[in-house]
Amino acid sequence: MELISKGNRIWTGAREAVDSKMGNVAFVRTRIDFIEACFAKDEVSEIWITFPDPQPQKTRERKRLTNMMFINRYRNVLKKGGAVNLKTDNEPFYDFSREVIKENNLQELDATNDLYANVGLRDEALTTIKTHYEKLFSDKGFKICYLKYII
Repeated sequence: MELISKGNRIWTGAREAVDSKMGNVAFVRTRIDFIEACFAKDEVSEIWITFPDPQPQKTRERKRLTNMMFINRYRNVLKKGGAVNLKTDNEPFYDFSREVIKENNLQELDATNDLYANVGLRDEALTTIKTHYEKLFSDKGFKICYLKYII
């Protein structure tokens, strides 16, 4: 089994950003609790949450990266109309996230519990760029859930 460290993944992404001459990319390795210390108000256009720990225990809901405590932090750094994207293999976490969005009157832009079933209906980058965990879970037959919303 190939082991890929978080540092290596960040280096790979940064190398791709440099090679592609992207000037608007940031890679930060820190706890999400500190996002407001890393970015100024209205500095971020889009946030990607890819394959986070779903924190499945009911007592750990507050640690889920799509609960309102975190959404309020994202709101503080996102530009007006900025989006949050979520990819996960955990359908209960996906359902929880959709419920939070609905309960808080946030604008859902896209949602599917099987991203690869409707490939032609979505931006090609959603299915051509895969994280390590996305490849791992897809290869094991897990459906990949995708959610995009504006806060």
